[in-house]
Amino acid sequence: MEIKLASKYGFCFGVKRAIEISEEHKGSVTYGPLIHNPDEIERLKKNFNIEVANNLKDINSEDVVIIRTHGIPKNELEFLKKQNNKIIDATCPYVTKPQQIVLQMSNDGYSVVIFGDKEHPEIKGVVSYAGDKNKNAFIVLDPLELESLPLKSKVAVVSQTTKKPQDFLKIVNSLILNHKEVRVFNTICNATFENQDAVKELAKEADVMIVIGGKHSSNTKQLHNIASLDCVDSYLIENKKELNAKWFINKKICGITAGASTPEWIVDEIVESIRKITT
Repeated sequence: MEIKLASKYGFCFGVKRAIEISEEHKGSVTYGPLIHNPDEIERLKKNFNIEVANNLKDINSEDVVIIRTHGIPKNELEFLKKQNNKIIDATCPYVTKPQQIVLQMSNDGYSVVIFGDKEHPEIKGVVSYAGDKNKNAFIVLDPLELESLPLKSKVAVVSQTTKKPQDFLKIVNSLILNHKEVRVFNTICNATFENQDAVKELAKEADVMIVIGGKHSSNTKQLHNIASLDCVDSYLIENKKELNAKWFINKKICGITAGASTPEWIVDEIVESIRKITT
């Protein structure tokens, strides 16, 4: 069986930057998981003594706090500042961008539509910059949700960085048809575009696809969904322990891709394990 890697996969700029920042600050605390990859989080803990605090109350005033790649809500950042923590900001610049846009557009009197998952940490952070208790911001996933929203005549729209451009376009088109002024800000990360295009091409020729990444990673789940459209036998795994030899029986081409939070060492381990299974 032939193993083919996608032309684009794995660590994006923001994740690579966050990892490097963490390695430079041994013994620090990240507020929430730095990235959506449990194995890499464990590596940072083991080799660099990087702990994870999932609640603000677990952070002491003397802790050096690293802000996760997805960012955090504005009020929580202000809490850490008031507590006099030393703050190391590892928020991805592609995530900082929609935060700034939401702040500016809200201040300029626009209703702000945010295309994304309400429970995703990135979106929780972005919406917190809308001001006025977030009354000017609305989070949606489907164009039908727009119909019941009390939007102003002036609307601005941004997207979660890991969403599919085609889905974002549906939201944009609906807004343009129904509102006098629509400011569109394409905040989808370039790495997301490239990884999604690459997995789509590879899935067309593969008869089994392995998508590597955290089960809670939005961009990894998107890659799996895209792969599944052209390759029915597509599997999302976090590490080599989740491989199943039955997946590769009578298969000729195994395609492999990885989410933006997946380090190369995990990809290498999985490729090696598949080779052992199929030889």
